[in-house]
Amino acid sequence: MDVGLTHVALPVSDLEESVAFYARYARMQVVHEREGVTWLSDKTRPFVIVLIRVERVDSPLVPFAHLGVACASRDEVDRLCAEASDEGRLVAGPLDYGPPVGYWAFFRDPDGHTLEVSHGQEVGLAVEGSD
Repeated sequence: MDVGLTHVALPVSDLEESVAFYARYARMQVVHEREGVTWLSDKTRPFVIVLIRVERVDSPLVPFAHLGVACASRDEVDRLCAEASDEGRLVAGPLDYGPPVGYWAFFRDPDGHTLEVSHGQEVGLAVEGSD
C-alpha cells in the first residue's frame, strides 16, 4: 500500500500533446490510462502526475507554482532549454542560484503549466538532514 505523497493532478486540454511534452522534458512515461485520464511516472519512486482531460484549462500552474524535475547534468538542462526555446516554451533561465537551488529553468507545457528542470538542487540532502 502506498503511503505519503503519491501524485499531483493537472487538468490538460490534449492528453497526447501533454504526454509528449512530459516524456520529452521530464523523462516520464505512461503507467496507467483510462478514458480521459493518464498517469505518468519517471519510475524513480511511487509518484505520478495524473493528467485529466478537460475542455479548457482555466488555472494553470504558473511561476512560481510549478512541477520540478532534476536533470543529471547542467548540459542536460542546457540541451532542454535550447529545445524549449526553439519551441517557444522557455519561460526563464537557465539561471544558476548556487546551492541549494542549483541551475534551473522554467518551461511552459501545452496548457500553460510550468515545469522546472534543474541540476544541483539539494532536495535529497535537505530531506535526509531533517531527521
